Parts: sequence; structure tokens; C-alpha cells
Amino acid sequence: MPAATASQTIGPYWHLIEHAEWADLTRFGAEGERITVTGRVTDGEGAPVSDAAVEIWQSSPPADEHFPGYGRAATDGEGRFRFVTVKPEAVPGLGNQTQAPHLSVVLLARGLMTALRTRLYFEGEALNETDPLLAAIADPAERATLIARPAGSGSWTLDIRLQGEGETIFLEV
Repeated sequence: MPAATASQTIGPYWHLIEHAEWADLTRFGAEGERITVTGRVTDGEGAPVSDAAVEIWQSSPPADEHFPGYGRAATDGEGRFRFVTVKPEAVPGLGNQTQAPHLSVVLLARGLMTALRTRLYFEGEALNETDPLLAAIADPAERATLIARPAGSGSWTLDIRLQGEGETIFLEV
């Protein structure tokens, strides 16, 4: 059997979650509406996934020397993660479509041979109704697994369920 590669396991890159500052995308002086994004990763039984790495990627605002556009956080013993970032704006989609403000979310954990990918949208955004990805999800309960709720004081929360009842919608990319 050949050795595992970076696309097969987080393995040699696990040390990257030891740097808590990576979860603060505003650490270089990014300008814009500063928000906190939190959540909890659980397995099919509802138990916390305490050894996951959660990444967020965003194309708005564009990455530059003040804003990396990417962050990574480790889950704690209760499966919780936390990011500080700048609230994204709408971005162009295919053709004349516009995508609602969102974060791309990548999840890496023990037992996952490939990263899981999903999105985090913000409750109350007018463009959520016409966002191409959200519009492609017919079941309102499934669509709701991608919508972060306000948690007060510029905070948003979205839990990620790996399987079972209320499973998060994951994307094939």
C-alpha cells in the first residue's frame, strides 16, 4: 500500500491547528465589519468531534496583506470552534448570478480520507433567496444546515453535523 499523501490525511499538517492566531483573519489589520463565527462539530450520534480542524475561506473581501482570506481553528473538547473575520459581501457567480455573502467551510478530522466542504450563509440576507447553491437545495430543513444564526454582538453560529438526523449538507467540488 502506498504512503498516504496530503490529500488523504491531515497527518503532517496537524501542527498547523496549534497556532490559535490563524483563527483571527483580522490579525493583520483587516478593515470592514468584524464578526465572530462559532459552531460545534458533532458526529452521527451527536457526540462532539474534539479533534477536527475547521477552515474558512472567503473571497470577499479579497485577500491582501491585511486580510489572508483563510483561517484554521481546532475544535475543543466539546467540538466547538471560533473564528474572527470580516463579514463577506455578495460575490459574482456564474453568468449573471450573484452569490449571497458566505464563507466556504472545510472540515478535516480523524477518519476522513478527504476533506468535507460546505458553506456558511448568514440568516436574513436578502440574496439567500436567489443564491444559486441555496436555490438548488429543495428541502428547507437541508438548506437550514447552511444558515448561520445571529448570536448577538456581531457573532454568528452554525453547527456542523457529520451524519444522521440534521446532517449538514456537504458539497462535491
